[in-house]
Amino acid sequence: MTTVQRVKDDLRQMRLGRALFVGDAGLYARANLAELSKGAGRYILATPIGRVKEIKDEVLSRPGRYAEITPNLRATEVIMGQGERRRRYILCLNAEAAEREKHRREAILELLRLELERLGDDHPKAACRLIASKRFGPYLSLDVQGRPFIDRAKVRRAEQLDGKFVLTTNDDSLSAADIALGDKGMWIIEACFRKLKTTGLGIRPMFHWTPRRIVAHVKLCVLALMIQRAAEIATEAPWSQLVDVLERLKAVRYTAEGETIVQASRIGPELAAILKTLDIARPEPILAVG
Repeated sequence: MTTVQRVKDDLRQMRLGRALFVGDAGLYARANLAELSKGAGRYILATPIGRVKEIKDEVLSRPGRYAEITPNLRATEVIMGQGERRRRYILCLNAEAAEREKHRREAILELLRLELERLGDDHPKAACRLIASKRFGPYLSLDVQGRPFIDRAKVRRAEQLDGKFVLTTNDDSLSAADIALGDKGMWIIEACFRKLKTTGLGIRPMFHWTPRRIVAHVKLCVLALMIQRAAEIATEAPWSQLVDVLERLKAVRYTAEGETIVQASRIGPELAAILKTLDIARPEPILAVG
């Protein structure tokens, strides 16, 4: 809650006309919702599906047709309650994520069947390990003899959640598409941050135990998005396409007879054009000798 308050104070100093706070399920708490709503504040937050009873029992079971947002993303709106106390939820379905989760669960169930086959008559300790397992436990129940078995009802409930996530907002001016795409914008920032962490910058491990580390995390996320968007605007090309070309530029290390040479890979016409557009100097063919 103190982190949210700090961010809102910083935004207030920037005198923005309108600010929309987008966060993941880790920020979903009554204290944070109250803080985000102060001063007519607006937010989009992901919700923890399995932890909030209203979402688990009501939102996910509401009938309704999904509207297509993008080829792989669909959404439907669910309103709970009435008047000023009403809660607005957006139930989203990501087709790609659903397919990934289906394949992952099938692999887990196959391993679980093998584990169950290995259980002998003297099984209590092994059975307890399976039941307590975060990977296998959600699909298991115990029979009358205390032996674990794959509970098909639990598997079906898990299948119903494939690719689904729920967002909530207090901004009535946003459509369901705006909300779903707003959350997707946060994914872009996080993807940028992951890229930053894998390019040799010495920022790992990133712990969030102190305010200065939280501030550093947020600033790096914003910096990552700014770099990506600046490149996209300058080249008029999507970031995924730019990455495919930029990753061709590598530093290759050769060692022979005790001598080491670091040489840049060959720069093709497409890569050269992007570097020129972004006003980035082409690296020298030989980067280091020694």
